[in-house]
Amino acid sequence: MSTFNIALLPGDGVGPEVTRAAAEVLQAVADRFHHRFVFDTQLIGGAAIDATGDPLTQETLVACRQSHAVFLGAVGGPKWDGGSRRPEQGLLELRKALGVFANIRPVLIYDALLDCSPLRREVVADVDLVVFRELTGGSYFGEKRRGADFASDQCIYTTPEIERVARAAFIAARARRGKVTSVDKANVLETSRLWREVVTDLHAKEFADVRLEHALVDSMSMQLIRQPRAYDVILTENMFGDILSDEASVLGGSIGLAPSASLGAEGPGLFEPVHGSAPDLAGRDRCNPIGAILSSALLLRYGLRLADEADAVEAAVERVINSGARTADLGGDIGCQAMAERIADEVLRSVSHSHHVQMHWG
Repeated sequence: MSTFNIALLPGDGVGPEVTRAAAEVLQAVADRFHHRFVFDTQLIGGAAIDATGDPLTQETLVACRQSHAVFLGAVGGPKWDGGSRRPEQGLLELRKALGVFANIRPVLIYDALLDCSPLRREVVADVDLVVFRELTGGSYFGEKRRGADFASDQCIYTTPEIERVARAAFIAARARRGKVTSVDKANVLETSRLWREVVTDLHAKEFADVRLEHALVDSMSMQLIRQPRAYDVILTENMFGDILSDEASVLGGSIGLAPSASLGAEGPGLFEPVHGSAPDLAGRDRCNPIGAILSSALLLRYGLRLADEADAVEAAVERVINSGARTADLGGDIGCQAMAERIADEVLRSVSHSHHVQMHWG
């Protein structure tokens, strides 16, 4: 029996509910495949501010570093607006401390949910793309200044920062359909001009077999809606990636379906659903746990290198969706906990391969 330590950071809003759902499915995986998952629950975000005054405590950071993988629910909410320390600072500090520089967000399109998409089914059918977002640089981490009548956020990128996330995207494209779309704002921003130069140079030196195209972020935000099937791997910097990946996540019908993985060169990865803390839904058993459960599948695949177990979770999610089960965001009436229980039961019932969430990390 293999033992794995998993740090659980439920966080704020619906975070505790979706974290509980993901842990239930992971426990089903442990039972089915004869593993032992040791869960260590720690504070982060607003919950940590309330308890300690700090959105990321040393205790939480140590627990994360000592784990094989980290699962995060969500952070933030209006309760902490205006404070000197914001919940999101804890998440940014954790990403930096763990060195997870590539945020990977696959876009899931289930055939049974095509009519839930805000776009026509013929536009979104067969969409299969993944966003590689640089996660530890750019304006989110630059110097921030505020005066009486001005504010500034410094955006800095270095060649090594761009190269490492671009290399990861090119490697992923090689294992997929062989195309990378690099998104920037090179007609205006100096950081984007560096981004484009570094990506172009790396492509020529190491990845000439992969197709590379460049796109400006404003145009890309339109084309991603007009022709999402045209894209395979989308590569971009921190802020643009944050925005575009949220836009892409609703192509499948709900942001509640979308998972993500944040990976570095070594150490534990960080896995979390794309959706936020949704404080208006907190404690009402109305949120969609599928994004969190699929994030736990990414945790299995990329955090613990358990491919068959990840396949089992992804296949279980697809079978439950095909059975007609729907949470409120998809027009149904099944609660968060009941959805988690159905998926956990499916994991225990049988194991088969899913064709969804086929990401590749070199």
